[in-house]
Amino acid sequence: MAKAIRNRHALIQHYREAKSWVQCSPYVHEIAWQESLHGFDISESHFLREYAWVVLNSGFREKVIRRYFDYISLCFCDWESAEIIELNEHVCIATVLPVFRNRRKLEAIVATARLLNRSGFEWLKASLEKDAISTLSSLPFVGAITSWHLAKNLGMDVAKPDRHLVRLARRFGYDEVHQMCRDIHIEVGDRIAVADIILWRFEERSRSRYTL
Repeated sequence: MAKAIRNRHALIQHYREAKSWVQCSPYVHEIAWQESLHGFDISESHFLREYAWVVLNSGFREKVIRRYFDYISLCFCDWESAEIIELNEHVCIATVLPVFRNRRKLEAIVATARLLNRSGFEWLKASLEKDAISTLSSLPFVGAITSWHLAKNLGMDVAKPDRHLVRLARRFGYDEVHQMCRDIHIEVGDRIAVADIILWRFEERSRSRYTL
């Protein structure tokens, strides 16, 4: 018990340091963005954008995808609707390929747009309310970790178990990331998803050009 208390105290100290760093970094807006998301109060366009963002980032460094995402969004009709993407799928993919050559990921985005167009966005929202993680995991290119990432970006108050946060959780004596972020929520008051983005950014700082 004493060790657990010491670990939690050390975790909270680390979190406060991480939050202070993020608040003075170019990523401070991400805290407000994450705090603004609640539940699945989303539009079809919002879903398509976040789905594409998570799929494209899988296996890539975030700053690489961020460099091209505005252009990719333009090629995919600014995520206006699943119907428009399906109608223009060949043009969408062809215009992206010169700058982003992972055709499988681009085809996954089109496949999900096709699913939404034919099944209806209300079907998706109902499925998310019933079992979000299973629903998201069933989509092309979404797996065990990326399903939590996408759920968080859509408004669920959860943490994603990526390798950086898994390693951090083990450092402070936790078996899983969500419980670590939940303890931060209890002690500090920040939402679980906010704790996630702050810790992740802080762990990523050594890979970024930006340092304080």
